[in-house]
Amino acid sequence: MRKMYLDHVTSTPTDPRAVEEMLPFFTEHFGSPSSHLHAYGLRVKKAVDESRAKVADLISAKPEEIIFTFTGSESNNLALRGLALANKGKGKHIIISEIEHYSILYTARELEKEGFRVSYLKVNKDGLVDPDDVAKAISEETILVSIMHANNEIGVIEPIQEIGRITKEKGVIFHTDAVATAGIIPVNISELSVDSLSMTSQSFYGPKGIAALYLREGVDIVSILKGGAQEGGRRPGTDNVPGIVGMGKAAELARIEMKSRIEHLIPLRDKIIKELPDRIRYFHFTGHLTKRLPGHVSFWISFAEGETLVLFLNYNGIATASGSACSSPDLQASHVLTAIGVPPDVCHGSITVSFGKDNTMEDVDYFLDTLPKVVERCWNMSPLYEDELKKQKT
Repeated sequence: MRKMYLDHVTSTPTDPRAVEEMLPFFTEHFGSPSSHLHAYGLRVKKAVDESRAKVADLISAKPEEIIFTFTGSESNNLALRGLALANKGKGKHIIISEIEHYSILYTARELEKEGFRVSYLKVNKDGLVDPDDVAKAISEETILVSIMHANNEIGVIEPIQEIGRITKEKGVIFHTDAVATAGIIPVNISELSVDSLSMTSQSFYGPKGIAALYLREGVDIVSILKGGAQEGGRRPGTDNVPGIVGMGKAAELARIEMKSRIEHLIPLRDKIIKELPDRIRYFHFTGHLTKRLPGHVSFWISFAEGETLVLFLNYNGIATASGSACSSPDLQASHVLTAIGVPPDVCHGSITVSFGKDNTMEDVDYFLDTLPKVVERCWNMSPLYEDELKKQKT
């Protein structure tokens, strides 16, 4: 049976070239960069500094503007909470979108309990935030705007550059969650006019357990962890040196290979977009079809539950993802899908397919041949589909 991984928006395999760079820092170069008064610590500190510069180069930032964290979720938590607390003397109003990652949404809800006011901007049916809505929502009390660069579930790339121009004119701090874009498409912090940006290594073929927060020089932030002077006191704790080295190498490779990776991914994506609607009835794309990540396709199918589709695809050797349910036990519809107008009672067929640099057109063909069979199997088990057939007959 053919096997393929089509869930790269969730995680990517660590590039062997990054692994090779990491290996000496598990056993040979094991010192702590904080112990820079002896040779073991100095060797490691040099490697961390070099990796910080490589990560900064990926987004055209300065090395000193990069704060290493554990995950993209931690970066988002540090950004939203840390920036809010650092600037609460100027105001307590925060603006985010309805389709942000839970690490932003849940942090915003906690800040509301602490006296902050949060505006949740709606998106249109394509999943796009209107920059005019951002401008209208900003008041004298607004201290922070956080809009994700691209949504991992529906793949839509938001108009961050336009929003950044607005926040810059208004003098409001602007953060973007770029976990789904940094290392995948060109990201330039100056062009986007962002003050803060979250990114993670595992999105661009680096190791898990290491991420970063870009923070523009001169922007104040309050640490949400206490107990050490690492990362300028903004993120204390012993550095994950092998992870940092791996992320640095992966960032270097992503910067060099980005153009060729994108050119490889777009035809894979576009063939899916072109052919799937002709192969499956009751088929619906989610998100804008062109303003999206190069290897990303998302859709839902009436009368077919997303998690069941993912399981049956897995039985056929295909790894995908479903956005049909959040973490709650009652399998509620995805907050992203409901935000773009997908009816809650029929949106449980959501599937996200995300290609990587090692996928091929043969993978696409196998997916196109397999999915209709899987859908038919789901429909044969669905009383809702049976009711639909009865309606058609009458």
